[in-house]
Amino acid sequence: MSEHPADLRETVRERYAAAATGVVTAGCCGPAPVEVGDNFGDNFGAARYAATERDELPAEAVAASLGCGNPTAVAELREGERVLDLGSGGGIDVLLSARRVGPTGKAYGLDMTEEMLALGHVNAERAGATNVEFLKGTIEAIPLPANTMDVVISNCVINLSVDKPSVFAEMFRVLAPGGRIGVSDVVAEDRLAPEQRAERGSYVGCIAGALSFSEYRGQLAAAGFTDIELTPTHQVADGMHSAIVRAIKRADSRQDSSCCGLPA
Repeated sequence: MSEHPADLRETVRERYAAAATGVVTAGCCGPAPVEVGDNFGDNFGAARYAATERDELPAEAVAASLGCGNPTAVAELREGERVLDLGSGGGIDVLLSARRVGPTGKAYGLDMTEEMLALGHVNAERAGATNVEFLKGTIEAIPLPANTMDVVISNCVINLSVDKPSVFAEMFRVLAPGGRIGVSDVVAEDRLAPEQRAERGSYVGCIAGALSFSEYRGQLAAAGFTDIELTPTHQVADGMHSAIVRAIKRADSRQDSSCCGLPA
């Protein structure tokens, strides 16, 4: 990684701020989907969702979809659960999660980009979602207390982090014992060195920063997760795949919960 981590994070922030602004600007005439993933077409974005899901959400939420999968389809969300979406963007996965957990549950969206957070708030209002809350922060330092979430989801965002071990540690920390993750992310075949991954796409295009399958498993295990599954779904570049990632925080696991209080 030749670029300084702080510079990379700012590059990512600027990229997604511009995407949010583009959706808002186009809103008067019906927003067009934002191109991501170095123009890999249907491998990224709203195409990863069923038409029935897209049709029930605000057009701006769909247009701002920048992910590589559909984590709400694999997280097996249940009524009454609390779910956290890391890198929530325009809110498509938060809104879908809110519908699945129902009025007795709650869906939180975490994003570091003011423009995406503003878009998420607008989309939640348009969708009439009352069990939704958006938080500003980074996925390496989640502003929630330990042991409070039933599920953590994320859609093609972890590969953008410059400190992935901290992300996995934070995911483990905020999950309640017995909690689980359902993540869509870009993952590299083990044969590809970091330099080879960078040759296949940019960092902000969700390619260069991807972990390999073995690295992903190893870092999740190091954070304390068990029952780790990585299932490739479709190829996004040579040797690079969108993958479904599942793992569990064992029921006998626990973290110190003195960090902070739940948002009001």
